[in-house]
Amino acid sequence: MGKPTGFMEYERAEAEHRPVEERIKDYLEFSLPVPEAKIREQAARCMDCGVSFCHAGILLDSGSIGCPLGNLIPEMNDMVYIGDPETAYERLTRTHPFPEFTSRVCPALCEGSCTLGEHEPAVTVKNIERFVVDSMYKRGKVLPQSPRIRTGKRVAVIGSGPAGLSCADLLNKLGNNVTVYERADRPGGLLMYGIPNMKLDKEVVLNRVRLMEEESVEFVLGTEVGKDIHVFELMNNFDAIVLCGGATAERALTVPGGDLNGVHAAVSYLSGATKSLLDSGLKDKNYVTAKGKNVVIVGGGDTGTDCAATAVRQGAKSVVQLEIMPCPPKSRTDGNPWPLWPKVLKTDYGQEEVKKLFGADPRQYLTTIRTINGRKGKVTSVTTVGVEWLRENGRLLPREIAGSEKDIPADLVLTAMGFTGPERTLIEQLQLETDCRGNVLAKYDGFKTSLLTVFAAGDMRRGPSLVVWAIREGREAAKECHKYLNG
Repeated sequence: MGKPTGFMEYERAEAEHRPVEERIKDYLEFSLPVPEAKIREQAARCMDCGVSFCHAGILLDSGSIGCPLGNLIPEMNDMVYIGDPETAYERLTRTHPFPEFTSRVCPALCEGSCTLGEHEPAVTVKNIERFVVDSMYKRGKVLPQSPRIRTGKRVAVIGSGPAGLSCADLLNKLGNNVTVYERADRPGGLLMYGIPNMKLDKEVVLNRVRLMEEESVEFVLGTEVGKDIHVFELMNNFDAIVLCGGATAERALTVPGGDLNGVHAAVSYLSGATKSLLDSGLKDKNYVTAKGKNVVIVGGGDTGTDCAATAVRQGAKSVVQLEIMPCPPKSRTDGNPWPLWPKVLKTDYGQEEVKKLFGADPRQYLTTIRTINGRKGKVTSVTTVGVEWLRENGRLLPREIAGSEKDIPADLVLTAMGFTGPERTLIEQLQLETDCRGNVLAKYDGFKTSLLTVFAAGDMRRGPSLVVWAIREGREAAKECHKYLNG
């Protein structure tokens, strides 16, 4: 805990963001670090709550409770409050290998289950976590931790996203020799190319990768297992394989006009913009631009928000974000009680920027696209229709509302409707068993697939989810793989 009376003395104070007018001119991180004095006040708000749900890591059908990694949050907060961030970092990294990632991109499941948050604004755990890890980097305290003894076992990790990195990190620290295969030209997977630089600076990712390389983790880039190298070759050269390829098969927009020029998958749009930024500072023009265009984004999640923010920086003429679901409530409903993650309305940085520039929130709820219209093969507009959700045979299904059709100008349509599961190449080559959703079948308590030496973790095993869940999956799979190899 922090200060015994801190939660009564200090109000929640969010991290400040750079002014919209300033930040939309570049791709630097929009969130500003919180000064140490202010962070210590925020850490003081941590209560002596007896039973701490913030680090429970429980997944229920109705939602999640607390941090999936089981971070020792009250201990971390106490150390920050008394002015000992070094011990706070030691506590934090007992369970969490990459706090520099989640403190920037995680929705903070811990805060949703904070005991103080039952009646008052929750403790700012995410900002405190960022202060702890960033201050340790600045002080030169984040150092390589190579194992003293090697097991002699070799493990190939396929995919360098959050699951792959966390799996490789722990397998290596347990003494195994680890090689990570990544098909992109830079490591990080989703962290590198799926999340824009203004939310997660890519140097933050590369700093961690360099540290892992110093610890003897090998990264093989620009190599797609299953295409550039057959997976059976890896099976012959390694004692085990862990599949961490993610759920990268994007949900397609199956409406008339979906094949017109100007319709792009959101992740492809985002990754192209980030790659050009890193390769040439956008000078190579090798990306899809929204400059001077009316942009329609299909999907209201984090990826849609990132598309909105990217389009704004590229100079979009207008931005509209369509969401088939109803607008979330402003406060918890009876079916979403504490300590479950609060399913309430939030305005993210992308919507904040669009609203500032164009005068209105870009989101249109209970709306879907009926057709994409074009001329000479290019998108010119979309026809939308309102929907209502009706229960049929126990299931909620969307139904179009007659007479609600509307045309919206569009030169660029970005589909951010989520993912359907993992790609099929490796699954088919290995003839792996899958679950009813097409994910690799590997039970949580063992992470073993239907092949003896092949394990799976992250979105490839559990389906599309959060970065923090991928990190947990990678670590748990590493433990099981190490146990299998070394007893």
